[in-house]
Amino acid sequence: MSQSFRFLGFISLLAINFSCQPTTQYDLVIRNATLYDGSGAAPVQGDLAISGDTIAAMGSFKGKGKTEVDAAGMALSPGFVNMLSWGTESLLVDGRGLSDIKQGVTLEVMGEGWSMGPLNEQMKKDEAGSQGDIKYDITWTTLGEYLQTLEKKGVAPNVASFLGATTLRIHEIGYEDRQPTPEELKNMQMLARQAMEEGALGIGSSMIYAPATYASTEELITLSRVASQYGGMYITHMRSEGNKLLEAVDEVLRIARDANIPAEIYHLKAAGKNNWAKMDKVIAKIDSAQKAGLKISADMYTYTAGATGLDAAMPTWAQEGGYGEWVKRLQNPTTRKRIIAEMKTDAQDWENLYFAAGSAEKLLLVGFRADSLKKFTGKTLAEVSKIRGKSPEETACDLVIQDGSRVGTVYFLMSEDNVKKQIKLPYVSLGSDAGALASEGDFLKSSTHPRAYGNFARLLGKYVREEKVISLEEAIRRLSALPCENLKIPKRGKLAPGYFADVVVFDPKTIADKATFDSPHQYAVGVKHVFVNGIQVLANGEPTGKPAGRFVKGPGAK
Repeated sequence: MSQSFRFLGFISLLAINFSCQPTTQYDLVIRNATLYDGSGAAPVQGDLAISGDTIAAMGSFKGKGKTEVDAAGMALSPGFVNMLSWGTESLLVDGRGLSDIKQGVTLEVMGEGWSMGPLNEQMKKDEAGSQGDIKYDITWTTLGEYLQTLEKKGVAPNVASFLGATTLRIHEIGYEDRQPTPEELKNMQMLARQAMEEGALGIGSSMIYAPATYASTEELITLSRVASQYGGMYITHMRSEGNKLLEAVDEVLRIARDANIPAEIYHLKAAGKNNWAKMDKVIAKIDSAQKAGLKISADMYTYTAGATGLDAAMPTWAQEGGYGEWVKRLQNPTTRKRIIAEMKTDAQDWENLYFAAGSAEKLLLVGFRADSLKKFTGKTLAEVSKIRGKSPEETACDLVIQDGSRVGTVYFLMSEDNVKKQIKLPYVSLGSDAGALASEGDFLKSSTHPRAYGNFARLLGKYVREEKVISLEEAIRRLSALPCENLKIPKRGKLAPGYFADVVVFDPKTIADKATFDSPHQYAVGVKHVFVNGIQVLANGEPTGKPAGRFVKGPGAK
């Protein structure tokens, strides 16, 4: 045999062996995408591979997917985080979370003051009795058990929650306007430790509402110190977003400092035209605190109207003792007269959103329990008062009594200039302050704020593409990496090998909100595919129905 023949045979053998080398096979490969990794860096063209629940490779790599998706012309980013979700009830009855999934949200963070645990027997009874269009059985007691219930039931998005300071207060004190006894405070701390070890993210408060408003700063510091021991955060709907806005910010900064805890301000805003100019001073206070070493952040929604209930139009003293006692006061002619007089004042000792809105024309009624009142859904308080032939204040009192609820209400309060100013702040993430709904079934029995369907898409469409307030890569960072870093959630919020595969494919040229105040139950457009923990929950804009979501636990979980 000649030397040349032997050489050619060796080369052929090498070629055969090389061709037999197994090609890496991934569960999924998304091809030809514009990759935004969540860091705020400029995007790159490339592919992304997923194996199981994890990102396996990205950029340029060899290998094929059992399933391949072409994302040419599309943006591919980490899944978005809803920092203020009220999917607490809606996800129990419809785990698809369509209003958010169709915007690219893959993590719902709950717990603004009220959390779904811990509950005592009276709280369970009260919650069951207060249910409206959405009905569900309460089969859990602790917050961790509630989140496990969601995961076991099956939900499309991941779920997480803060522990509600209001929930702790009701658990131990009820609805009384007083400070906790040493024993009650000790019990609240014990419950806080239990929740943090179950996976709560920290302590959440909502300080304009009764009975939350009855809590002292010292009470909040005490509870926050427990959360701090577990690496948690204090997050708050501040004691005021209007007349006492600057003082409320000072309280947040004090709690952060004295409890040695990161703090976040829910839905940053200056409410009421007389307070719009205060936003610059708020920003200056936060900047100064950050320079002094405090970890302070905020979140927001992209609208000039907020949504809550008619309780925010009435003094908190009138609501002591819970809904039943509130109604008794509204039915007492003398007390009712006092309540109405205070509704008309620019209050300094409580947050009067009715006065801050400026008129009854700027209060939109969106949520009734009683079928007899649902005909007023979508009308302003001024319109309903005219129909009924009573003053707006009298009408508000009557509606609370007749509906058996606080009545869901939208208040037009904020400045568009401030919305843009807040969007530019590098420490601001996004939260809808709304449920994860569907435009079908029982959800259509009530109206809602358009932020439930459009908050995240509105940022990317209106404020990024159309008005260029911030860049797309920066917006994606605010929606993904920033909140995950603030919450100390590992391996989520970025596109990187080893991270959980929560990813979104969307068209930056068409993503937009469609929901309006007149017609809020309209899905956003432009999001094509959504994957949660590697499982596709949205395919070509339509839900797959797959229950991919998990209970995402905080840093103190054991």
